[in-house]
Amino acid sequence: MAAPCYLGWDFSTQQLKVIAVDEQLRVIYEDNVHFDKDLPEFKTQGGVYIHSDRLTVTSPVLMWVKALDMILEKMKSSGFNFSQVRALSGAGQQHGSVYWKKGSIQILKNASSELPLHQSLKGCFSVSNSPIWMDSSTASQCSNLEKAVGGAQHLASITGSRAYERFTGNQIAKIYSQNPEVYKQTERISLVSSFAASLFLGTYAPIDYSDGSGMNLLQIWEKVWSKSCLDACAPGLEERLGCPVPSHSVLGPISPYYSQRYGFSPDCKIVAFTGDNPASLAGMRLQEGDIAISLGTSDTLFLWIQEPTPALEGHILCNPVDSQTYMALLCFKNGSLMRERIRDDCASGSWDEFSKALSTTVAGNNGNLGFYFDVMEITPEAVGIHRFNRDNQKVSGFPREVEIRALIEGQFMAKRIHAEKLGYKVCK
Repeated sequence: MAAPCYLGWDFSTQQLKVIAVDEQLRVIYEDNVHFDKDLPEFKTQGGVYIHSDRLTVTSPVLMWVKALDMILEKMKSSGFNFSQVRALSGAGQQHGSVYWKKGSIQILKNASSELPLHQSLKGCFSVSNSPIWMDSSTASQCSNLEKAVGGAQHLASITGSRAYERFTGNQIAKIYSQNPEVYKQTERISLVSSFAASLFLGTYAPIDYSDGSGMNLLQIWEKVWSKSCLDACAPGLEERLGCPVPSHSVLGPISPYYSQRYGFSPDCKIVAFTGDNPASLAGMRLQEGDIAISLGTSDTLFLWIQEPTPALEGHILCNPVDSQTYMALLCFKNGSLMRERIRDDCASGSWDEFSKALSTTVAGNNGNLGFYFDVMEITPEAVGIHRFNRDNQKVSGFPREVEIRALIEGQFMAKRIHAEKLGYKVCK
């Protein structure tokens, strides 16, 4: 009998990825489908459509389904033994939403194993292009939501975040206000994560607590939908969302479709999918007191937190590993591009030179401090380069070694300060 293995899926912005691990967590298979390259018929750029207003950003739902068909066929062709898979789970890009048309649950349950899934589901979506996390077209809906619940801080105290344009509640409110008939024809609204789980489950999968807390709709303390937030976004929303569940819930066995078409065991379990950020916290095995920083185009900081204090900056999400605790998330726009610009200006474009210059200065930079924002920052809302000497006087420039250390120390001090505002305590 084949050794047991487990599948992990990642429905991200630009590609669908799969990984199989054995019981010792050794990778035994991995593959991906790149949306732009492998599914050119959808004509996406970076996996998305950027609309003419430059604010609306969507992705075609059927592209995600077709990518799943494609990757499963690749696995089958490679001789992958689906019968050895005991369970599967995964992650989806946060905040994106999928709108199932009335009657779709029957089509999902009874999909013919003779057909690729995307052919069976092509008529199932009342919104063919899903709003995703890059969308920033819902400013008026955000304003309305904050007003309806008594202000931005009160909304953060309920849901873990003030109103954000990419958050799902505001996207749903926009669809309801602009296309009430389309909303009326919708029987279920999924996040990208619960949509992906639904494809495997053969019925509508619930939204998990952790990804659900990135919607401006979930009461993060009680783990139930907030009636005031739902009412502010659209009527009849609670029944369209279903009941949220813990992120580690076993949802049920895999749909017969996959047993018949690919040879999965009927006993293969589907575990709730979650958002990509919560999945990172789980995958890195963070514990209380740990802090993780992803240094990318935007820098992201996330941490395990026991007693959060939701604020106007940053986000508090339910912890995907332990439903009684929380994770804090902070995003900083001025990340690697800012560091690269200072590297080019002060170290001839060389990271080796940058590192050498950094090592010639002392920790604390002799009191010289800088804050570097080439673009408007999220946390705090500021722009420009701001340098201060040891006497706290603003200065126009630093020597190159001082500049490099001021950049690095300033960025990491800001991360710690804003984490502490959200309730992070530095362990002694």
